Amino acid sequence: MKKIVAATKNPGKLKEIISALKELPAEIVSLADFENIPDAIEDGKTFEENALIKAKFFAEKTGCACLADDSGLEVDALGGKPGVLSARFAGFHADDGTNNQKLLDELEKIGVKESPARYRCALCFYDTDGNKIETFGTVEGTIKIFPKGTGGFGYDPYFYINESKTMAELTPDEKDKISHRGEALRKIVPALKGRLL
Repeated sequence: MKKIVAATKNPGKLKEIISALKELPAEIVSLADFENIPDAIEDGKTFEENALIKAKFFAEKTGCACLADDSGLEVDALGGKPGVLSARFAGFHADDGTNNQKLLDELEKIGVKESPARYRCALCFYDTDGNKIETFGTVEGTIKIFPKGTGGFGYDPYFYINESKTMAELTPDEKDKISHRGEALRKIVPALKGRLL
């Protein structure tokens, strides 16, 4: 059985990936299963570039095939920010709380209470032979300054999928069906099946 490293230490993201790939003849492990692996330098200008940088870097460091995503939030009122800096919007060691506060601060500066926004995900599978598979996913919504819900992670409590419901109010199954990462994962499964079977 092929071992695939999911290039994350985020338990929420890992659960989504394992759930999506459960049909594949593969063992999914995370970066937390490896000791002393440095962080990849995500200096790409797009989600696609960063996903490839991470997938290739961790495949080389672990000696295993790697599945990496780069995803984030684009807020129209902020000119597409935080974009590729979504995970470190408030600084390199930022967490969900500080990133969300920075988002609220930026919106307050320009006097905006809500804005069209989207989550985007680029997913890259990089195999030990150098072959790669890339897929993408997007979910449109609205960022509002009033949080709702306790599920999900990241900006989910502020990301409204309709007038009244946020991503943080969805069950994991509901979120998988509509999320940017869920879409990218669904697209990559058939390609991975063809490669692994």
